[in-house]
Amino acid sequence: MAPRKKKNRIWKALFYLIVAAILVMSGFTAYEWWLERRAHFVRYPEFGIDIPVNYSIHGIDVSKYQSIIDWQSVKEMNVNNVQISFVFIKATEGLNDEDDYFSRNWKKAKLVGLTRGAYHFFLATKSGKEQAENFINSVKLETGDMPPVLDIEQTYGVDAAALRNRVKEWLETVQNYYGVMPIIYTNVEFYKQFLKDDFDAYPLWVAHYLQKERPHIYRDWMFWQHDEGGTVNGIINKVDFNVFSGDSTDFKKMLMN
Repeated sequence: MAPRKKKNRIWKALFYLIVAAILVMSGFTAYEWWLERRAHFVRYPEFGIDIPVNYSIHGIDVSKYQSIIDWQSVKEMNVNNVQISFVFIKATEGLNDEDDYFSRNWKKAKLVGLTRGAYHFFLATKSGKEQAENFINSVKLETGDMPPVLDIEQTYGVDAAALRNRVKEWLETVQNYYGVMPIIYTNVEFYKQFLKDDFDAYPLWVAHYLQKERPHIYRDWMFWQHDEGGTVNGIINKVDFNVFSGDSTDFKKMLMN
């Protein structure tokens, strides 16, 4: 084959590859736009759950399981003066995984004016330090964001001492990097059984469902996840609901400087 013909074929192949890449990217963009428009028309008359009445600051937490979210609809929903003010967004899991919708949710939530926070789903079988590095590589915290969160719910067969050591590795690595004490998320029973005493100094986001006024736990808490079956405009699937323990002044003090 003549060198000139070979060169032309290479350029044609590159051209077709570029066109194909553009078409694929356009297709993904159009599909995401369609999913967001579909979410936009999801409307609920209520939040679908009993809302604790003694708290003024309400929020949700989301991951890829909520699919594409229309964040403007989330922000605008108001039922009896209860609105969504903050959102915790799943960022990472284990050593390498980043949530499929983290980047999108992280950007869009801020654009509509929701206070955002990022959390890491902890795998007790893996290095705490390496999991922290996965989180750090994915999450850029800014002024006005909530502190980083470690979601620890299962032991995966790891003994309690090794679990606590790996949790400490994650917390210390993340605190050293961001300069703020991370928040621990877990449920009441897991905290009592595996984390009690060693982690009482850390801010706590605790899950305890079907309680009317507060979670039944011996220590102070910052956030309470009180229900996992809420409904919010702009989100097709059910979503977890949370409250903040203090008032607006306390909330502002907690945010990243």
